[in-house]
Amino acid sequence: MVDRSARLPTEAEIAEINARHLIETPLQPADLLFVFGTREDVGERVDEACRLWSKGYFRWSIVSGGITPGSNRSECEIIAEVMTARGIPADRILREHRAMNTGENVIFSLPLIDAALGLKNIRSVICLGNTWTGRRYPMTLQRHWPEVEKMLVMVDSFKTPRAQWHTDPEFRRRILFEWDKIEPYKAKGFIAEWPVG
Repeated sequence: MVDRSARLPTEAEIAEINARHLIETPLQPADLLFVFGTREDVGERVDEACRLWSKGYFRWSIVSGGITPGSNRSECEIIAEVMTARGIPADRILREHRAMNTGENVIFSLPLIDAALGLKNIRSVICLGNTWTGRRYPMTLQRHWPEVEKMLVMVDSFKTPRAQWHTDPEFRRRILFEWDKIEPYKAKGFIAEWPVG
């Protein structure tokens, strides 16, 4: 196993990650905000969800995340509770409490979205998650829900600017850990290429 905290990416790899993994998509109002669960940077994620709601960027949201070690509450419960306390109406938040990884976030959420809203009625989704996981959120959606338009919003609490991730040892470790998953996950059919074309 490669020690990603020790290895330094080449300039070419840094450029490729900045261009292909840390994708910034133009934002436009979407039918659904997909909030991927987390144990880290919960505040940043909720802040961004509330900002997007206040600016009218989504009509519905789904929060997905199960109970993780050391907690007796699901990531979904923790995040949705704060979103509601901050002004997003509870009846606009769908909740998925079982997922333990990004694939399950999507697989377990799709039937809930379909039952509540109808998948055919959702034309666009904003994916909200950690910077280091980057495009793996929409790539997972692309694998299971290719028809919907996907946008990506990334948040983190690092003081290091996103494009300079390689200069911070912990930021670098997280980015490289996720980047190294992309090709194996594509080969296994867990994710699909995004953006397409």
